[in-house]
This record gives sequence, structure tokens and C-alpha cells, in this order.
Amino acid sequence: MITRFKKVLSGVYLRNVGWMAGAELANRIIRLSGTVILARMFSPQDYGLMAIIYTMSDFANVFMLRGGIGAKIIQADEQDVKEVTNTAYWLNWIACGSICIIQCFIAWLIPYFSHDQHITLPLCVVALTYLGYPLFVIHLTLLERDNQFKAIAVCNIVISLVSNVLTAIFALRGMGIWAIACSIFLATPVWIILTWKYHPWRPPHRFTLEKRQEVLGFGSNLLLNDLLNRVRANVDYLIVGKYLGIEALGMYYFAFNAGSGITLNLLNTFMSPLYPYICAAKSNYSQFRQRYFSSLKKISIILVPLILVQASLSPIYVPIIFGKKWTPAIPVLILICLSVVPRIYAWASSLLLNAINKTRLSLYINIAATTIFIISIFAAVQGGIVWVAFAVFFNTLVVSFVSTFWTHRFALRKEHFLNSI
Repeated sequence: MITRFKKVLSGVYLRNVGWMAGAELANRIIRLSGTVILARMFSPQDYGLMAIIYTMSDFANVFMLRGGIGAKIIQADEQDVKEVTNTAYWLNWIACGSICIIQCFIAWLIPYFSHDQHITLPLCVVALTYLGYPLFVIHLTLLERDNQFKAIAVCNIVISLVSNVLTAIFALRGMGIWAIACSIFLATPVWIILTWKYHPWRPPHRFTLEKRQEVLGFGSNLLLNDLLNRVRANVDYLIVGKYLGIEALGMYYFAFNAGSGITLNLLNTFMSPLYPYICAAKSNYSQFRQRYFSSLKKISIILVPLILVQASLSPIYVPIIFGKKWTPAIPVLILICLSVVPRIYAWASSLLLNAINKTRLSLYINIAATTIFIISIFAAVQGGIVWVAFAVFFNTLVVSFVSTFWTHRFALRKEHFLNSI
């Protein structure tokens, strides 16, 4: 039994997970103090404005390489990596510059619709940080491709420390929503310094889009997939804010931040190494299948009990740690936390389709899931934030079960696998 246990914990995948998990544990310890300070210093109104900033930033990040073009860099054959990487770098500059301008324009329009001018300048400051992304996201992607998750873990810890310390200092000084915007802005140069230290790749001096068709052809479906994922992750905020008000949005966003914010970060810890791990075995059906299912089993054994424990203990720790004013958010927190369990399998099955070049099928599944999700949120919003949270949980449970069951039956059939590689 001891030998078997050691075997389960060994290997490249769990070693990479170990580095990411260590970083996430450090991040949780660092961020806990920041979360507590914000919960006690911010009103539900401030939390509502913070939700707007992070929602805008989340949508903007879709177009900044990581979801689509970055996946192509990881999947590319060795002889094509240089050309693909150089093309991705210049595409990223085009994307980031465009998104910066678009977000500033949207921020300028917001007061005309909400009569709240407090959010305009902070959104513009956050938009300026996008111009720094091309200088470090390529490095991060190459570190993932090379399985250098130790370096990624160090970067995550340092960034978490810098941004959370800055946020706490600014919040304690009474800067309100500017505490969020300024910490995001000042953390960007730190990303550049760290990633350049850990990876030798340097930006090309010559402008080239030589591999644009190959990169965009692969990345476009993944980009749309990522966009739909962000829609599902944020559309409930927009609907709650529109129909129930900024204060209800603040309460709802707090529940997400204190609940699924923790568990989703843990889930990302396991999913980030999974994609390059199974892609490395895409030429061998038996090894590919074994890597996928063994990794999914390990994720389930570790994460599912942790999620259940967090959900069950939330009535105890929320009023103690964050304050009694957030007690009404506990039912929402529990439901959102539980919704992470089915997302484990939906996320893994999506990576499975991407690894065998079936990104279009993944996109079709995502379109259907997003459409059903939006309809269910609109149907539930009139009942209040608890009913919205229940709709999120039930929708995620049903859609994830159906999509995962179908994906496993399709993608892991040997004839489909061999035809796709």
C-alpha cells in the first residue's frame, strides 16, 4: 500500500501540481489577510464596483493570448515553436492595444448609463496595464510548455505578495476602489521582471505574422471557448447588478470571492499542468488515456473532499473572519462552492477535446452550455441572489454531467483518437 501511494504521488504531473499547489497555499495565506481587510473596509457598494473592474478585466484577458494562442504554443511541434511564438508575440500586441482602447471607451460611457463616475478612471488605469501583457505572457506560456512549474509557482507567490500587500495598504489608507486599480497597475512591471528572469526567450526585433493562419486557425476556437467561459463566469454579475442593484451585486460577488474564489484557484492548480501533460502523450493512445484518467482520479480524490469541507464550514468561518455583515451571503457561498465539483470534470473534458484537435466540438458544447446558463439566470434573478446561486449550481451540475459523459465516449474511442492526431 505504501509503495502504491508513493507511485500515485510520483511523476511529472503531480510534481508540477505540487509546485502549483505550494504556490496556491502561499497565495491563500497571503490573500486571506487582504480579503479580510477588504471585507471589513469595503461596503457592499465598494464590492459591487470591484466586481465591475474584475469583470471587465476578465473579459479583456480572453483576448490576451493565454486561452487560445498560448495553447497553440504549448501544443506546437518543436520545429515550429520559434515561428509560432514570434507570431503570437506580435498578435498579442495588436490584441492588447485594441482591448486597452476599447476598455477606456467603455469606461468613458459608463457614467451615461449608471450615473456613477467613480469607476471611469480606475477602469482606464487598469486598461493601461494591458500594454504590459505582451512583455510577459509569452514567457509564462513557454514556461508551461517546458514544464517549469517551479518558476511559475515562484512568480505567482511574488505577484500575490506584492499585489495583496499594496491592496491592503491602499485600502487601509481609505482609497476605496482605487486600492484595486493601483495594485493591478503596479504589479505589472513585477510580472515582466520575474518572467524575463526565468525564461531566456526575448521578443523578436522583426515584425512577423508568418504563422498567423496556423496560430489563429487553432486559437480562434479556443479564444471563443474562453470568451464563452468568461461570459458564464461573469454574466450573472451583470444580471444581478442590473436587476437587483449594486449592493446586491456586492453581496453576491463577496460570496463568489470567498467561496469559489478559493476552490477555483485550487482547481486551476491542477488543471494548468494537465493540458501540457496529456499533450506530451498525444502520439500514444494508451499512454494518453492513462495519463488523462489517472490525473482526473487524483484531482477528484484531493479536491472534492476539500470543497465539501469548505462548504460545510462556511456558516462558522464567514462571520468570524469576514464579519457578521456578510452572514446573508452564506447560502449563496455554499451553493457556489458546491458548483465547483462538476466543473472539475467539465474543465478536464474540455482540455481533452483541445488536446486531440477537436476545439470546434468544444466550442459547440460551450455555446450550448452558455445559452442554457444565461436563460436560467434570467429566470432566477427575480427570486434574489440565493435563487441565482441555485440556478448556477443546478445548471453547472446538469450541463457538466451531460458534456463530460458525451466527451469521454467520443474523444477516448481509439478510432476517433487516431483520426484526430
